[in-house]
Amino acid sequence: MADNDAAHPNSSELHSLAYQVGGHAGIQVIGDGALIVKAALPVELQFYQSIQADSALASLRQWVPTYIGTLRLEGQNTAEGLASVDGVPDHEKEMIVIENVAHGFRKPNILDIKLGTVLYDEDATPEKRERMEKQARETTSAETGIRLTGFQLFGNESSEPLVVPKDYGKSLRATELHAGIARFFPVHDSMIGLPGADPGGRMDVGLPETLLVPILRIIRKSVQEIRDILSRIELRMVGCSLLIVYEGDWSRAERSVEWLGKEEECVSSGEDEDEDEDEEDSEEDGGTDWPCAVRLIDFAHTRVVGGEGPDRGVLRGVDTVLGLLDGRIRSLM
Repeated sequence: MADNDAAHPNSSELHSLAYQVGGHAGIQVIGDGALIVKAALPVELQFYQSIQADSALASLRQWVPTYIGTLRLEGQNTAEGLASVDGVPDHEKEMIVIENVAHGFRKPNILDIKLGTVLYDEDATPEKRERMEKQARETTSAETGIRLTGFQLFGNESSEPLVVPKDYGKSLRATELHAGIARFFPVHDSMIGLPGADPGGRMDVGLPETLLVPILRIIRKSVQEIRDILSRIELRMVGCSLLIVYEGDWSRAERSVEWLGKEEECVSSGEDEDEDEDEEDSEEDGGTDWPCAVRLIDFAHTRVVGGEGPDRGVLRGVDTVLGLLDGRIRSLM
């Protein structure tokens, strides 16, 4: 499904994205959900294409969803149920196809963190600029460079996630962000006061501490690598988000953490891994080997700005995330 040979799927092949905690509503998936279809402004499409072609952006490729290409929808009702972007219906825009980062997780716990201290693009109207500046001041964006957009958590025995809406993140003060992160990374049976909790204030969500701590460390390492890359790239990333996904199913999480530990041991010792055994396990389970994933997403207002240096507002936000992760890890030690 390359850019110069766009696919033409029938609308019946598209389904609503099951787990969406941020961004515009109406994002679709193809088939088994491995690929996302979404409307894209020209700037976002250009960014995804530039990441593939521009060597200066090569280091960022592994930290954004894999870009597959573009497509056009066929059928009279292809626009029904799809969102609009900046007031233009999806069926009048080019659709892009990208990796669904949550695909392969059995019970994906998902957090969308809006990055940056500036929430308006350079071509924003004065009215929109004023509105976005007010929103940044009234939330945690202006002070910390982040806003917890929304998140969902699974219980080990639950078939549906507990969804915490955007209003929760918007209501937080900067001093309360550590509590927000703790609520997204709970130790099992320690959740108190979340929306949707039972009268006793406890929810069947979270992982055992023995699994949560190593997953937090992996996520922290990934965020640090993203920070190091962004400090060297000259971009303005208005409205982009940091997407964090980790496995909520205990058995899958345990197996993934153990697998990753063996991988690291093999690398440090110079030994070859048992590829046949790993492939057999993956095929049997049908999921990802990794216990978590971190990606930058949402590039409708991301631009290359040669000679202007990195996006300091986004870097501030990533530093805030690193501090919150460090604090959560320390609280569990």
